[in-house]
Amino acid sequence: MRPGFQFSTRFRVRYSEIDGQKIVFNSRYLEYADVTLGEFWRWADLGDIGPDWLDAEFNVVRAAIDYKKPFVFDDMVEGFARVERVGTSSMTMRIELCHADTGELHTEVEMVSVHVDLATRKSKPIPENVRVRLEGLGG
Repeated sequence: MRPGFQFSTRFRVRYSEIDGQKIVFNSRYLEYADVTLGEFWRWADLGDIGPDWLDAEFNVVRAAIDYKKPFVFDDMVEGFARVERVGTSSMTMRIELCHADTGELHTEVEMVSVHVDLATRKSKPIPENVRVRLEGLGG
């Protein structure tokens, strides 16, 4: 486990994800972050909160990527995720993509999502019971 993270998942770089330089395409790193977050939410298992979570809709409004070192074909990636910050109507997630064998950090991703009302397409406050649980998923 990586300091500051409670969760990680592993996956392998596939041939279709590399470019002519034999490194992972830049756009794939957001896909890797998405895979990591999908597994993170499965692990977090917040369904017991009920409709405040199950009916919640979060839209990504910002994604920032810092590339440190590229992944290559057949590397094992270990993706770490945590809730970095919970605001009134948004949350910031931190994802670190490391080489699973060496532990070396390859990529840092920060994603900001806003809790939205689907009918109005406007942001709305995160319910307090959800906020408390989200804050518990930080580092």
